[in-house]
Amino acid sequence: MSGLFEKDTGHVPAESACPDPENSASSPYSRIREDIIEGRIPTDSRLKIRDLAARYGAGTNPVREALQQLRGEGFVVISPNRGASVRKVDEAFLRDTHEIALLIEPYLTHCFVDMVTDADIAELERLQSRIEELNFRDVAQNAELDTKFHAVLYDRHPNERMREIWWKHREILGAITKRFPVALSRQAAVIEDHRALIACLRAQDADGAEAVMKRHVAGSGQHMLQRLRAARG
Repeated sequence: MSGLFEKDTGHVPAESACPDPENSASSPYSRIREDIIEGRIPTDSRLKIRDLAARYGAGTNPVREALQQLRGEGFVVISPNRGASVRKVDEAFLRDTHEIALLIEPYLTHCFVDMVTDADIAELERLQSRIEELNFRDVAQNAELDTKFHAVLYDRHPNERMREIWWKHREILGAITKRFPVALSRQAAVIEDHRALIACLRAQDADGAEAVMKRHVAGSGQHMLQRLRAARG
């Protein structure tokens, strides 16, 4: 297939008070990034600079710079023979991503116990009630609620770099999971884990909260690998 996209055969960080025009909503960087996250540019698609420039009404230099920035964020890979392409999602990539999550998320959760407030717990209860009311009928809306739930736990940690790593991985995995329905067994596990986590926070049980998050992230990784394998037959 020729053209713009070719496949091989065989809680969000706060915006700056003075936003960088190169990263504004209308910039090539932001628009390409959004199209990748939303699945409008599929994984493993080739990204041709001239075609992207024409698509977004931009010069080739801003597009080239955008691809380099997206490469640094993990959305794009650039190879000498093939040029730029959307990162291919395979089992190795998912395992690597979840190994990082297994290191970061339990730690952030453990730290959160020392700063959690009654208002935080009330917000987690509200979000969890919405997740249960939705009952996984809408994959995109469920993913949004789940992200907000986790953001409550992580957004106030002072390590900004760690929060950014979590958020970037979350966006990449979110783009992947939009293609996959959530298995019934995973639905039950998510609800159980979220409820157990809230209970640990109420009890000021940092070790218990950390253990629940480890189980939660590990279960998420296993589920995503199973969905990926099933999609590939």
